[in-house]
Amino acid sequence: MVTKFTALWALDPAVAYLNHASFGACPRAVLDAQSALRLEMEREPVDFLSGSLPGRLEAARAELARFLGADAADLVFVANATSGVNAVLRSLALRAEDELLVTSHGYAACRKVVEFVAQRAGARVVTAQLPFPCPGAHSIVEAVLGAVSARTRIALIDHVTSPTALILPVERLVRELGARGIDVLIDGAHAPGMLPLRLSELGAAYYTGNAHKWLCAPKGAAFLHVRRDRQAGLHAHVISHGFEAGFQAEFDWIGTIDPTPWLCIPEALRHLGGQLAGGWPQLMAANRRLALGARDLVLARLGIAAPAPDELIGAMASIPLPAGGSAAPPLDTRLLHDRLRARGVEAWLHPHPVPLLRVSAQLYNDLDQYERLAALLEQALRGA
Repeated sequence: MVTKFTALWALDPAVAYLNHASFGACPRAVLDAQSALRLEMEREPVDFLSGSLPGRLEAARAELARFLGADAADLVFVANATSGVNAVLRSLALRAEDELLVTSHGYAACRKVVEFVAQRAGARVVTAQLPFPCPGAHSIVEAVLGAVSARTRIALIDHVTSPTALILPVERLVRELGARGIDVLIDGAHAPGMLPLRLSELGAAYYTGNAHKWLCAPKGAAFLHVRRDRQAGLHAHVISHGFEAGFQAEFDWIGTIDPTPWLCIPEALRHLGGQLAGGWPQLMAANRRLALGARDLVLARLGIAAPAPDELIGAMASIPLPAGGSAAPPLDTRLLHDRLRARGVEAWLHPHPVPLLRVSAQLYNDLDQYERLAALLEQALRGA
């Protein structure tokens, strides 16, 4: 079954694509806008890249800032959230006695950045063990604050965790950690377009997010928001002509790249925001409602209790699957993924910390697709 929005995307109609969260999916109209920009750039490369690009970036930044509840002066473009994390952490002058705080639900690539900078400085990485299943936001706050020490220099906190799909209480964490003199770098890879954001009010020292996921911009579109008092001394992850020319100048020019993903963010905001009468608020609410419905359907079919309360769920949800035991071999998530894919269902599965299924919801999805997923899972888990 398809929804009335399915044709907006170029996704394979033979596949029930339930994994929007991994890489997003860009609508045809936005891809067309990007193609037009690329043709314009290739007709006049010097004029485009050396002449009009700065003004185009400023215009795109202003529109994105309005959507994010931010001041455009505090925003720069990056290729992805991992690039934003790299820029922040690799700009810090760490000392051997410093501690960097992460959580057990953090994104693996960003954890590697933390480990790299800590090893280089002789600093220590401390991991706050978040529960999953998770009883509520209070348990997350307790776990994070319980891992803090007098040596904690910065905390890397996901706004929406990648493996467990939990919305973390970043407002309270920023406030509590800030009161202890600890800067917070929020990995908001999944948040823009899934959750309403007011970055200026949030007050985190650093916030990075993707535009290619839930905003549905082209791949390579992301941003880094830096509080005004933390912009000095922060450098782009690539040092180029803009070095020490100013916060935005340094990020706006990191060498010759294709800037069209950044320039297409306004078109993505307009296009997706125009699909429902209520705009982005209605779109985010509809995706969350579908994700909760999909989660509950799969939980009921497999006889599994909800691993987290509804208030911690956005447009995706993770479900712990039976891991096997003495009477059954351990569940192989790779084989299960391949089995589903061979039957026309693309879903995210991961083996750690327990076997997890993560379902995503976007306008092109409908509940019948999750019914199909649930039936296939039930068959696979009982060995049929």
